[in-house]
Amino acid sequence: MLKSLIGAAFTIGMVGTASAQQSIRITSDWGTFTADLAENEASRSLAEMLPLTIEMRDHMRQEKTGNLPSALPEAPRQRAFSEGTLGLWSAGDFVIYYADGNVPSPGIVILGQINEDVSALDRPGPVSVTIEKID
Repeated sequence: MLKSLIGAAFTIGMVGTASAQQSIRITSDWGTFTADLAENEASRSLAEMLPLTIEMRDHMRQEKTGNLPSALPEAPRQRAFSEGTLGLWSAGDFVIYYADGNVPSPGIVILGQINEDVSALDRPGPVSVTIEKID
């Protein structure tokens, strides 16, 4: 009996409390998009900063990139990204990818994924985006 109670307590401790995935809205003159944030410390820290407005510029005709007001914590990185990926290049460099591709090492921290077509961002020039939580 005691062994069963210890096993049940361990299982409950491992599962913990379920947390709902955080959704955000990204608004610009070129369109509005919703995204689901990834489950990592960097994306949780980003959510704590919201709302915020970021001035973004086009980079390599595959992404919009801009500076966050402060650095986000490190999280696992990967080299591949897809259209709609929200990423973190350096600790404070926020990226929205509008094409599929790969980046050089050390890769990017995945912050989330936009749920709609992001082709409206596929144009040269800067754009201002506002990011806010969706309740």
